[in-house]
Amino acid sequence: MFFNLSRAINEEMPIDEIEEALDALNPRERVEQSRSLGPKDQRALWELCEGRSATLEQIVPKDRVNQTVRHLGRNTLPAFKIFEKRFIRPQSNPELLWGYNEGPTRKLVGPGYFVCKVSDQPEIGEVVVDYEVLPEEAPEGWPVIKPNEAGISRLVYAYMQDYLRRVSDHITIGRAYRKGKESPNYFTLCRWDEER
Repeated sequence: MFFNLSRAINEEMPIDEIEEALDALNPRERVEQSRSLGPKDQRALWELCEGRSATLEQIVPKDRVNQTVRHLGRNTLPAFKIFEKRFIRPQSNPELLWGYNEGPTRKLVGPGYFVCKVSDQPEIGEVVVDYEVLPEEAPEGWPVIKPNEAGISRLVYAYMQDYLRRVSDHITIGRAYRKGKESPNYFTLCRWDEER
Protein backbone atom coordinates (compact mmCIF):
# COMPACT_ATOMS: atom_id res chain seq x y z
CA MET A 1 0.00 0.00 0.00
CA PHE A 2 1.40 3.40 -0.94
CA PHE A 3 0.48 6.28 1.34
CA ASN A 4 2.00 9.74 1.45
CA LEU A 5 1.27 11.60 4.67
CA SER A 6 2.35 15.00 3.36
CA ARG A 7 0.07 14.68 0.33
CA ALA A 8 -2.81 13.51 2.53
CA ILE A 9 -2.43 16.59 4.75
CA ASN A 10 -2.21 18.97 1.80
CA GLU A 11 -5.20 17.37 0.07
CA GLU A 12 -7.16 17.79 3.33
CA MET A 13 -7.89 14.09 3.76
CA PRO A 14 -10.08 13.58 6.87
CA ILE A 15 -7.96 12.78 9.92
CA ASP A 16 -9.83 9.52 10.56
CA GLU A 17 -8.81 8.31 7.09
CA ILE A 18 -5.22 9.42 7.69
CA GLU A 19 -5.20 7.47 10.96
CA GLU A 20 -6.56 4.34 9.27
CA ALA A 21 -3.93 4.54 6.51
CA LEU A 22 -1.07 5.04 9.00
CA ASP A 23 -2.24 2.16 11.17
CA ALA A 24 -2.15 -0.11 8.10
CA LEU A 25 1.55 0.62 7.44
CA ASN A 26 4.37 -1.50 8.80
CA PRO A 27 6.62 0.03 11.52
CA ARG A 28 9.33 1.24 9.14
CA GLU A 29 6.84 2.84 6.78
CA ARG A 30 5.14 4.66 9.69
CA VAL A 31 8.49 6.09 10.82
CA GLU A 32 9.36 7.14 7.26
CA GLN A 33 6.03 8.94 6.85
CA SER A 34 6.13 10.68 10.23
CA ARG A 35 9.73 11.78 9.66
CA SER A 36 8.98 13.06 6.15
CA LEU A 37 7.05 16.15 7.29
CA GLY A 38 8.54 19.62 7.11
CA PRO A 39 7.47 22.62 9.21
CA LYS A 40 4.42 23.56 7.12
CA ASP A 41 3.05 20.00 7.16
CA GLN A 42 3.69 19.61 10.88
CA ARG A 43 1.88 22.85 11.69
CA ALA A 44 -1.06 21.78 9.51
CA LEU A 45 -1.13 18.34 11.15
CA TRP A 46 -1.15 19.91 14.63
CA GLU A 47 -4.18 21.98 13.66
CA LEU A 48 -5.87 19.00 12.00
CA CYS A 49 -5.48 16.98 15.23
CA GLU A 50 -7.09 19.58 17.49
CA GLY A 51 -9.29 17.78 20.02
CA ARG A 52 -7.72 14.35 19.35
CA SER A 53 -6.54 12.90 22.63
CA ALA A 54 -3.17 11.24 23.00
CA THR A 55 -2.90 8.97 26.04
CA LEU A 56 -0.11 7.72 28.26
CA GLU A 57 -1.12 4.19 27.21
CA GLN A 58 -0.44 5.17 23.60
CA ILE A 59 3.03 6.41 24.53
CA VAL A 60 3.94 3.38 26.69
CA PRO A 61 1.47 0.49 26.80
CA LYS A 62 0.62 -0.64 30.33
CA ASP A 63 2.05 -4.10 29.69
CA ARG A 64 5.53 -2.59 29.18
CA VAL A 65 6.32 -1.44 32.73
CA ASN A 66 10.04 -0.77 33.25
CA GLN A 67 10.77 -1.19 29.53
CA THR A 68 12.29 1.58 27.42
CA VAL A 69 9.96 2.56 24.58
CA ARG A 70 11.49 4.56 21.75
CA HIS A 71 9.60 7.24 19.85
CA LEU A 72 11.41 8.30 16.68
CA GLY A 73 10.94 11.95 15.90
CA ARG A 74 11.50 14.85 13.59
CA ASN A 75 11.26 18.49 14.65
CA THR A 76 10.97 21.79 12.82
CA LEU A 77 14.20 23.32 14.15
CA PRO A 78 16.76 24.56 11.60
CA ALA A 79 19.28 21.82 12.50
CA PHE A 80 19.40 18.41 14.21
CA LYS A 81 15.88 17.61 13.05
CA ILE A 82 16.07 13.85 13.67
CA PHE A 83 15.90 12.72 17.30
CA GLU A 84 14.25 10.29 19.70
CA LYS A 85 12.32 10.59 22.89
CA ARG A 86 12.73 7.52 25.09
CA PHE A 87 10.04 6.75 27.65
CA ILE A 88 9.57 4.32 30.50
CA ARG A 89 6.59 3.51 32.72
CA PRO A 90 8.32 3.12 36.11
CA GLN A 91 7.24 0.36 38.46
CA SER A 92 7.35 2.89 41.32
CA ASN A 93 4.71 5.13 39.72
CA PRO A 94 3.04 3.54 36.67
CA GLU A 95 0.59 6.46 36.28
CA LEU A 96 3.46 8.67 35.04
CA LEU A 97 6.07 8.21 32.35
CA TRP A 98 9.71 9.22 32.63
CA GLY A 99 11.83 10.09 29.63
CA TYR A 100 14.75 11.82 27.99
CA ASN A 101 15.90 12.96 24.54
CA GLU A 102 18.37 10.95 22.53
CA GLY A 103 20.21 12.21 19.47
CA PRO A 104 23.44 13.69 18.16
CA THR A 105 23.21 16.72 20.48
CA ARG A 106 22.75 14.84 23.76
CA LYS A 107 26.42 15.07 24.82
CA LEU A 108 26.40 18.81 24.13
CA VAL A 109 23.04 19.94 25.51
CA GLY A 110 22.28 17.10 27.90
CA PRO A 111 19.62 14.40 27.92
CA GLY A 112 16.71 16.75 28.53
CA TYR A 113 14.95 14.62 31.13
CA PHE A 114 11.20 15.03 31.64
CA VAL A 115 8.10 13.57 33.21
CA CYS A 116 5.23 12.78 30.87
CA LYS A 117 1.75 13.00 32.37
CA VAL A 118 -1.90 13.79 31.74
CA SER A 119 -2.15 17.48 30.88
CA ASP A 120 -4.05 20.00 32.96
CA GLN A 121 -4.67 21.93 29.72
CA PRO A 122 -6.53 19.40 27.52
CA GLU A 123 -7.59 22.14 25.13
CA ILE A 124 -3.94 22.21 24.00
CA GLY A 125 -3.16 18.51 24.33
CA GLU A 126 -4.20 15.66 26.62
CA VAL A 127 -0.61 14.60 27.31
CA VAL A 128 2.27 16.87 28.28
CA VAL A 129 6.02 16.23 28.31
CA ASP A 130 7.10 18.43 31.22
CA TYR A 131 10.77 19.42 31.39
CA GLU A 132 10.20 21.29 34.66
CA VAL A 133 9.72 17.98 36.48
CA LEU A 134 12.49 15.37 36.58
CA PRO A 135 12.22 11.62 37.18
CA GLU A 136 13.04 10.29 40.65
CA GLU A 137 16.02 8.37 39.24
CA ALA A 138 17.62 7.36 35.96
CA PRO A 139 16.54 3.87 34.89
CA GLU A 140 19.30 1.33 34.32
CA GLY A 141 21.21 2.06 31.11
CA TRP A 142 19.94 5.65 30.81
CA PRO A 143 22.25 8.70 31.08
CA VAL A 144 22.82 10.56 34.32
CA ILE A 145 20.04 13.02 35.17
CA LYS A 146 21.13 16.65 34.81
CA PRO A 147 19.10 19.79 35.59
CA ASN A 148 17.49 21.33 32.53
CA GLU A 149 18.26 24.82 33.84
CA ALA A 150 22.05 24.29 33.89
CA GLY A 151 24.57 25.05 31.15
CA ILE A 152 23.54 24.81 27.51
CA SER A 153 20.53 22.68 28.49
CA ARG A 154 18.91 25.91 29.71
CA LEU A 155 18.64 27.18 26.13
CA VAL A 156 16.93 24.01 24.92
CA TYR A 157 14.88 22.46 27.73
CA ALA A 158 14.41 24.97 30.55
CA TYR A 159 10.82 26.03 31.29
CA MET A 160 9.52 23.83 28.44
CA GLN A 161 6.42 21.73 28.05
CA ASP A 162 5.64 19.74 24.92
CA TYR A 163 1.94 19.02 24.34
CA LEU A 164 0.94 15.96 22.32
CA ARG A 165 -2.07 15.23 20.12
CA ARG A 166 -3.02 11.88 18.63
CA VAL A 167 -2.49 11.29 14.91
CA SER A 168 -2.77 7.48 14.88
CA ASP A 169 -2.15 4.54 17.20
CA HIS A 170 1.65 4.99 16.95
CA ILE A 171 2.07 8.62 15.88
CA THR A 172 1.64 11.86 17.80
CA ILE A 173 2.18 15.47 16.81
CA GLY A 174 3.65 17.83 19.39
CA ARG A 175 4.08 21.53 19.93
CA ALA A 176 6.58 23.14 22.28
CA TYR A 177 5.55 25.76 24.83
CA ARG A 178 8.00 27.81 26.91
CA LYS A 179 6.84 29.45 30.13
CA GLY A 180 3.28 28.70 29.09
CA LYS A 181 3.55 30.45 25.73
CA GLU A 182 3.30 28.89 22.27
CA SER A 183 6.49 28.46 20.33
CA PRO A 184 6.68 28.01 16.53
CA ASN A 185 8.29 24.59 17.05
CA TYR A 186 6.49 21.33 16.24
CA PHE A 187 7.59 17.71 16.10
CA THR A 188 6.29 14.28 15.16
CA LEU A 189 6.85 11.15 17.20
CA CYS A 190 6.35 7.57 16.09
CA ARG A 191 6.39 4.77 18.65
CA TRP A 192 8.80 2.14 17.42
CA ASP A 193 7.38 -1.34 17.66
CA GLU A 194 9.65 -4.05 16.31
CA GLU A 195 8.50 -5.48 13.02
CA ARG A 196 6.74 -8.78 13.47
